[in-house]
Amino acid sequence: MLVYQDLLSGDELLSDSFQYKEIENGMLWEVDGKWVVQGAVEVDIGANPSAEGGEDEGVDDQAVKVVDIIDTFRLQEQPAFDKKQFVTFMKRFIKLLTPKLEAEKQEEFKKNIEGATKYLLSKIKDLQFFVGEGMHDDGSMVFAYYKEGATNPTFLYFAHSLKEVKC
Repeated sequence: MLVYQDLLSGDELLSDSFQYKEIENGMLWEVDGKWVVQGAVEVDIGANPSAEGGEDEGVDDQAVKVVDIIDTFRLQEQPAFDKKQFVTFMKRFIKLLTPKLEAEKQEEFKKNIEGATKYLLSKIKDLQFFVGEGMHDDGSMVFAYYKEGATNPTFLYFAHSLKEVKC
């Protein structure tokens, strides 16, 4: 199994159990998330508690719906950015990430990050913002949005900020 860690924070953000599609010249990975039910499930084992003198207590825990990617990687939602805040974040992100990349990747990153930034800016009002479990201020962000008519969210990752780790 492969896990993808944030190069800046070390937080696990994704694994190879989720398929991704490269978009914006390979700068962003698009990953489909889905809502799943999590929690206790009542199982009927055929016993009749009232016949045995007991009461049917049921299940205390409530089943909850969660988004698989958010739950699996314990992503933490952040307040939404407006365009100005997003541009400020991107400038800082580029400054922090660029020196951590190999020379070849640096050139590719510098060449294509503007297009990816414009793509994200075009969706800014629809995006949810997430950081990894460690909630590092200087880490990468993960973005989620709902495509038109979709009931499950789509996640966007900066491909260059992910480091592949074998588990």
